[in-house]
Amino acid sequence: MAIGKRLKKANANVDRNKFYAIGEAVATVKGNATAKFDETVEIAMNLGIDPRHADQQVRGMVVLPNGTGKTVRVAVFARAAKAEEAKAAGADLVGADDLAEQILAGNMDFDRCIATPDMMGVVGKLGKVLGPRGLMPNPKLGTVTPNVTEAVKAAKGGSVEFRAEKTGIIHAGVGKASFTAEALEQNVKAFVAAINRAKPTGAKGTYIEKVSLSSSMGPGLKVDVADLVASLQG
Repeated sequence: MAIGKRLKKANANVDRNKFYAIGEAVATVKGNATAKFDETVEIAMNLGIDPRHADQQVRGMVVLPNGTGKTVRVAVFARAAKAEEAKAAGADLVGADDLAEQILAGNMDFDRCIATPDMMGVVGKLGKVLGPRGLMPNPKLGTVTPNVTEAVKAAKGGSVEFRAEKTGIIHAGVGKASFTAEALEQNVKAFVAAINRAKPTGAKGTYIEKVSLSSSMGPGLKVDVADLVASLQG
């Protein structure tokens, strides 16, 4: 009953027909995040693409300026000096063949997987396990790299991977409701700017069609796309 009342009150604060300027959108989402836990603020974007075509895929990684507010566990495939470097950078799991064996045995207590280039012979055998979970290291995403320290710190500090679904929708968490409105707005703009930069060559017509913001347990609201894109220039 309490949840029903809370959602009813939150819905009353949202105009379903209105397109909110980004500042007002963030403030409204924050105000509606009244659950007993720190809700995640989520963005959903409808893109004018058909990801089934190779020249219309949108995928990448962006480091949010204020982090995600989530604790990210990082596994690193590396040997010798690079393994020590990974541990020093804060990686939670570091190994080579031993780590591969753990993963094959079903021990996958991590959120991001990084590998040095020389380890791809080992990691490649884990494709069927890591791939479906979106954990396979990928050079294009910066998760296959000799720069272990940088990659681990980016993963720990708030890097977000994005990938358009078959329907052309991208969604991601861009912070916590406990963040300041300014921090959330900066994160949203950084995420949208990254999507804008990732515009594929095959995209025709309007690229960013719709944007909405919500919290984990709150109603979604529509963002004024023109205002948001214009604000990226400022």
